Amino acid sequence: MKHIWLATTVVLMTAAMKTTAQTDTLVKKSDSTITTQDTTIAAPGTTVTKSTSVTTVSNTSHVTTTSEKTGLRLGVRAGVNSSNIKKSGSTNIDLTTGAKTGFNAALFLEIPVVPAFSIQPEVQFSQKGYKATGTYSNAPYEYKQTTNFIEVPLLAKFKPTQNFGVVIGPQFSFLTSTKTKVTVANASHETLVKNDNENLRKNILGGVIGLEAAAGPVIFDLRYSLDFQKNNGDGSSTVPAYKNQVIALSAGFRF
Repeated sequence: MKHIWLATTVVLMTAAMKTTAQTDTLVKKSDSTITTQDTTIAAPGTTVTKSTSVTTVSNTSHVTTTSEKTGLRLGVRAGVNSSNIKKSGSTNIDLTTGAKTGFNAALFLEIPVVPAFSIQPEVQFSQKGYKATGTYSNAPYEYKQTTNFIEVPLLAKFKPTQNFGVVIGPQFSFLTSTKTKVTVANASHETLVKNDNENLRKNILGGVIGLEAAAGPVIFDLRYSLDFQKNNGDGSSTVPAYKNQVIALSAGFRF
């Protein structure tokens, strides 16, 4: 009986060893936790042992964000002007003025001072002038006057957000040329206008205020500028004393 019992025990243990299988299953519970389950399958009548281990894995994510460039930034812009004159003082001259279109182009340098404030000197070309109609010596006249300037604005820029700014500051204008195009001729009046143009102020101090919007390196600029000094002294027999005023719209690129 003893030998039979031992033989039976050996057979059962061998069968158990052959039928026993171990599996390892990796279950991803989350992005940071991995659970390992070990399961032992045994023959009937034997003890089953199950163990579970949890391993925490630390993942490092690298997030790249795009921020605005810092440091000196050079830029260019170009656009259109709508210009007219602001007459000052009382006059008996029969003169009605209207806006005319012109061209502007500029090179600028943005110099950061603090994150939301910078200084922006510029050099720009700007066409100003006006359209004029009236009568002189009981005869009508009509002409368009264009004055070309090289200007140096020295602006302060405030940026409440990364893509929006406000600019304000003085502007120094240097007259380079004047052109008068007559559309309704009045010979005597035309001669006087040309003579008056010879006496226009060549250097003028003015001011600028404007808004700037940015979309990446592309910028859009809207400005209003006004001369602080009169262009023609106390005026003349054909044009009263006046100051240039311009609304400018431009687009450009900032490197």
